[in-house]
Amino acid sequence: MEPRFNLLDSPTAAKVVKRFYNTSLALQGSTLPKPVRELVDLRVAQINGCGFCVDLHAKEAAAAGETALRLNLVAAWRHSTAFTEAERAALALAEEGTRLGDHGVSDETWAEVRKHYDDDQIGALVCQVALINASTRMNVIVHNPGGSYEPGMFAGMVADRSN
Repeated sequence: MEPRFNLLDSPTAAKVVKRFYNTSLALQGSTLPKPVRELVDLRVAQINGCGFCVDLHAKEAAAAGETALRLNLVAAWRHSTAFTEAERAALALAEEGTRLGDHGVSDETWAEVRKHYDDDQIGALVCQVALINASTRMNVIVHNPGGSYEPGMFAGMVADRSN
């Protein structure tokens, strides 16, 4: 599969992509644990069928020490014992926040998130879900394929682009 379009070749889209990256840096600086952020990103990428984002987040999570077992079970997390209750709450929020048209975020899921995360972490988690949904949608629209991502590669690509 060849990409339809390189978003970084468009001056406007390149600015947006750079701002998305900078927003992700703010989320990286939050107290929301990195494994939770990567699991959420991976699950949303799976739901939205974004090969590029699945590739990116699986490799970034592995580079950060995530186990192959947990990465392989993200798609079936409800039927797995590999995730903590807090991670399960975050994954449920990621799924429901991605599939808003189905039924929105349930009160039960929200209560579980409130039980496991503080206000700052919840804010970061909501922003994480929204940001990865937007990112996956852009990549799917332009047919950005997965398979060739190397950990840290995206940061270098964005850093090389001017405002």
